[in-house]
Amino acid sequence: MGQKIAIVLFNLGGPDGPDSVRPFLKNLFSDPAIIRVPGPLRWFLARLISTLRAKSARANYAKMGGGSPLVPETLAQAEALEKAVKARPGYEQAEVKTFLAMRYWKPFVKDAIAEVRAFKPDETVLLPLYPQFSTTTTDSSLQAWKDAGGGPAKLICCYPDAPGFIEAHAEAVLETWQAAGAPEKVRILWSAHGLPEKIIEDGDPYQKQVEETVAALRPLLPDNFEHSICYQSRVGPVKWIGPATETEIERAAADRIGIIVVPIAFVSEHIETLVELDEEYRDVADELGVPFYLRAPALGTRAKFIDELARLTTELLQGHEPVLAARTTGCLVACPACPRAPYGGCAA
Repeated sequence: MGQKIAIVLFNLGGPDGPDSVRPFLKNLFSDPAIIRVPGPLRWFLARLISTLRAKSARANYAKMGGGSPLVPETLAQAEALEKAVKARPGYEQAEVKTFLAMRYWKPFVKDAIAEVRAFKPDETVLLPLYPQFSTTTTDSSLQAWKDAGGGPAKLICCYPDAPGFIEAHAEAVLETWQAAGAPEKVRILWSAHGLPEKIIEDGDPYQKQVEETVAALRPLLPDNFEHSICYQSRVGPVKWIGPATETEIERAAADRIGIIVVPIAFVSEHIETLVELDEEYRDVADELGVPFYLRAPALGTRAKFIDELARLTTELLQGHEPVLAARTTGCLVACPACPRAPYGGCAA
């Protein structure tokens, strides 16, 4: 009998219906990795924010059938990944099973842990569907895994420049561009979820890794493309990293150049792509007279992306360290929250 391999997919999660919108938001803003204030104040703020935002959030989720498509999309990725791992040399006879471990709504990390225990794998791989490492995403999910009693596992902490991930994004951009008639003058807006500046100043490598992703992509695209990294989804009064995606849309309007918006840190379609990018920012672009507004799709089950995840997984299983970052280059910053110790991160 072949080896039993469990692959745990970390992701944000999303409400599965109108009644779960408020508790989803409450869970999100209760996370100390998201709101970094003492517990009692954070719980108060989480209740307040979730109450204030619930109505508008329900309206946005209603546009997608009442709930988030993120879990169904992740299930499709999980199924594709199982097949891709079994297609790798030496893993044809392995019993490969994927488990969803969502941070803020069902199926929660603790649910995945119970299912993994019942499966009794020989090896467990933790695979975040966050390509760029952040204390607010991967590290938060890893902490939830530890807090819920997750067993020994190997971690792929990040893959911001992994070849298949990069090639899949380039494919998506080129297909979007060509479907629009391959306009000669175009600016790519590489739009990533934003973070408060303070989190980056405290050593979070997310922004540097977003920049690393874009740097790896640029050589695969036409020389005449212009490029701008920007950040979306700002909430609250604190100062966030920039420039904001909306600001870059305004700049494109002033420069009279069309844009292709690429969700560079999201691998699944969800509220930030289907509503924020496809509706809200498109409206801004139309109102300002941007010559054209195109949006490249999230990677989803694109073959090169799934095959890259399978490669990272199997190469990790062939290694010897209990925690291993499958990176093609060293980290650009040393992150205190990096799961590898000491603080040297994944540097080669």
